[in-house]
Amino acid sequence: MAPRVAVDAMGGDHGAAEVVRGALLAAQRLDVEVLLVGRTQEVRAHIEELPDNVTLVDARDVIDMADKIDAVKAKPEASINVGMNLVKQEEADAFVTAGNTAATLAAALLRLGRIPGIARPALGMVVATSEKGPTMILDVGANADSRPAHLIQYAHMGGAVMEFSHGIKFPRVGLVSIGEEDSKGSQLIIEVNRALRASDLNFVGNIEAGHIPHHVADVAVMDGFTGNIFIKTVEGVAELFFDELRRAVKLTPWNLVAGMLLRPELRKAQRRLDYAEYGGAQLLGVDGVVFISHGRSDARAILGGIRAAGEAVNNGVLAHMHEIAERFPARGLADASAANGNGNGEDSG
Repeated sequence: MAPRVAVDAMGGDHGAAEVVRGALLAAQRLDVEVLLVGRTQEVRAHIEELPDNVTLVDARDVIDMADKIDAVKAKPEASINVGMNLVKQEEADAFVTAGNTAATLAAALLRLGRIPGIARPALGMVVATSEKGPTMILDVGANADSRPAHLIQYAHMGGAVMEFSHGIKFPRVGLVSIGEEDSKGSQLIIEVNRALRASDLNFVGNIEAGHIPHHVADVAVMDGFTGNIFIKTVEGVAELFFDELRRAVKLTPWNLVAGMLLRPELRKAQRRLDYAEYGGAQLLGVDGVVFISHGRSDARAILGGIRAAGEAVNNGVLAHMHEIAERFPARGLADASAANGNGNGEDSG
């Protein structure tokens, strides 16, 4: 049975037109059923002919990017809430949105809840590194403050995604710090390092942020504050690099000729580094498959999000998250951290 992916048609900076275009591309190219969630009349205006594997689901309201988090409760008929309800009621297998991230996190916790045993959800984003393969970065913004127990769970959840969605056996897990030595980093990092050394993960130790693009690990663990800054910095540097490259190519006729010769390879590199190729970030730890795409997502990025969500469903990632939670419950992890010298390791929920 094809995965049923609910898509927030009202989310993102480009409005319904671009989301609908991406959803229609997914319906055409992928083995999925797409449920477009939004104001039906507005969504229908962007569709000439409705494909058999696309269904429109009406949502009377919208949570805008500028809305506060309490809009989740104030607007129960908003597209984000309706999409989450479809997953909760098992009418959809996954939900994809390019909308308000904070509202999506709140709606997921309110409608789907956490997987029992998971202390806090995390946003995990797969990014391109060297040609050796991708790396999952987590957390990239779900939690600004984290305790040792949270980062330990992030490591296990990220490892499961890379193993079961990306086919990497015994994925290498790295802990992002200011140096590779176990003694480097904050007290939080030192305690997490100690716990991961004692775990059954393929822990490669501390890694520096500058080494992530060289694929030193398949999973890079950090708190959400650090992760969000890292991802946005990488995106900004990549955009700057290609902007400067375009400018340089136009400076002289010789540069223009060189640029034309290199264009095929440069386009390949740009596509490989583009966030649109990876479909956004997966919200790990909630009891449902949820992907949050970049607010600036175009149709290609929406297509990528739907593809990633469908693969997560087909690969049973949610079931593996439940298995992890049973093996490493939040309380047990917190107690283990405390036993290793963490006086602050008790889970706050």
